[in-house]
Amino acid sequence: MRNPHQKTGSRPVVLVTGANGFVGRHLTPVLLQAGWRVRRAVRSSRLSNNDEVVVGSIGPSTDWSEALTGAQAVVHLAARVHQVNEESAIDVYRTINVEGTLQLARSAAKAGVKRFIFVSTMLVNGSCTDDRAPFRETDELAPRGVYGVSKAEAELGLKQLSSDLPMSLTVIRPPLVYGPGAVGNFHLLVKAVRSGTPLPFRAVHNRRAFVGVQNLASFIANRLTHNEKPFDVFLVADKEQVSTPEFIGRLARAMDRKARLFPVPVKALELLLHASGRPRIRDSLVGRLEVDLTKLSSTGWQQEFSLEEGLSIAIRSPS
Repeated sequence: MRNPHQKTGSRPVVLVTGANGFVGRHLTPVLLQAGWRVRRAVRSSRLSNNDEVVVGSIGPSTDWSEALTGAQAVVHLAARVHQVNEESAIDVYRTINVEGTLQLARSAAKAGVKRFIFVSTMLVNGSCTDDRAPFRETDELAPRGVYGVSKAEAELGLKQLSSDLPMSLTVIRPPLVYGPGAVGNFHLLVKAVRSGTPLPFRAVHNRRAFVGVQNLASFIANRLTHNEKPFDVFLVADKEQVSTPEFIGRLARAMDRKARLFPVPVKALELLLHASGRPRIRDSLVGRLEVDLTKLSSTGWQQEFSLEEGLSIAIRSPS
């Protein structure tokens, strides 16, 4: 799909922060295919790359002037992500995820950028939908963990700025993102299935949302050319929402292996996780995380890959 804003003989410039990260590596080729020239904002660089611009650390005083020169759009992926034993380090998260984001947004508007996309997290809504309706864009924010709190604060700051900036601001909240080179929980599941580790989740009957990185990248590219509102929020997930054991089973089939699942009562799993000092993992393993995709569907955008296809790509493609 060619970008409708592309001029003859030139490509509009989109600045991507976090372009070297997991989502960024998959987003860049999608944007290039859509007709954009991608400029990568990096903290430091040892390479001489005309498409890279060094901005240093992201925070309230970052100078974005060189990176934003001539840019028509920004996709902000860079963030301080959750680290073990950092629940008390909220100031670090606020400096990067909140103050750094708002500094970039103000600088982008000043530079004449027309569209700004902020990739947030489903943790802004909460960590599970047990005993409640699926998450929606209109829900009152109920962030979990320091990472979720910092992303929620950044969203609120962007919403306040939107009334004064001549730039459309779009927030995208994904759940767990899977794909080639994914880290975190998906990487751990891949290792467990590949090694044949028995997993105690057969008795879990939840329903959870996931999103393939290719589908997420496709939607980001779509919003760069289809959104005109001053401020908008989208929850983005694959259409198919499945249980934890079903997801593991699909993953195992993609790897041509058999999922080694055995039943342990959910209450017993919860007690074990609490005793091990990891009670918060409970929500991501046995809790529900359902997402209402009504607004996403109303855009006319269609996901490119099913859950089955996305998992197959994640396993069989190089990182």
